[in-house]
Amino acid sequence: MAIHLENVGIAVRDIEATIAFFTDLGLTVIGRDTVSGEWADTAVGLDGNHAKIAMLQTPDGQGRLELFEYIHPEAIETRPTRPNEIGMHRVAFSVDDIDQALEIAAKHDCHPLRGVATYEDVYKLSYVRGPSGIIVMFAEDLRKNEGANHS
Repeated sequence: MAIHLENVGIAVRDIEATIAFFTDLGLTVIGRDTVSGEWADTAVGLDGNHAKIAMLQTPDGQGRLELFEYIHPEAIETRPTRPNEIGMHRVAFSVDDIDQALEIAAKHDCHPLRGVATYEDVYKLSYVRGPSGIIVMFAEDLRKNEGANHS
């Protein structure tokens, strides 16, 4: 059986604010729709399922996020997840400039959970609390930048 990761779906409080956050980081909206009907009820397992959706794609075309803002049933607010909770954990992005990524996130009032860490002079890493409490990880590969710094 062939298998391919299609996308990661995230339910959000405000789809427009979440789209703005991810598009400022460089993702592109490749589709928007409002879904409802028996097929949506069956696929998702919710009666009366009605949601605004947006599909976003990374610049390299390899990663996709599908955002959902539920109209019905009403979205359920929960405490924001913590990094050690079981279940859906985070969305991770490789970036070529973590400081620039953090500046963009800050414009959306999204800040690191603690700061920026360096892992064995290989990666700079930071977890940010994004829109709707989404944990977003940024990772800058320091090895990729070594050649650029010596040019």
